[in-house]
Amino acid sequence: QVQVVESGGGLVQAGGSLRLSCAASGSIFKIDHMAWYRQAPGKQRELVATIFSGGTTTYADSAKGRFTISRDNANNTVYLQMNSLRQEDTAVYYCNVNALRMRFRVYSDYWGQGTQVTVSS
Repeated sequence: QVQVVESGGGLVQAGGSLRLSCAASGSIFKIDHMAWYRQAPGKQRELVATIFSGGTTTYADSAKGRFTISRDNANNTVYLQMNSLRQEDTAVYYCNVNALRMRFRVYSDYWGQGTQVTVSS
């Protein structure tokens, strides 16, 4: 009953930019924090950026100064603006939404299917 769908991935040259979008829908009563993770081949999934309900953001060291996470609460959407992309940013990017479903008592995490970002030289 909760769907999380990412979009915006693709192939980009080093130094370029991409904006990822993630829309949550379904029987959602309230969303707390939202985050972007990524997983490169052969590596563990890592947290890239988080945005909390009050607007506070956190970033992985590798993303600071280059990536910006934002949210549109009216549309249950989170974005990740990625600038100055590097080859090491290549990964599958996943959206995570921490939400309270309608008629539920506990917040839970919901994940998107992932979107591929490939940065070429």
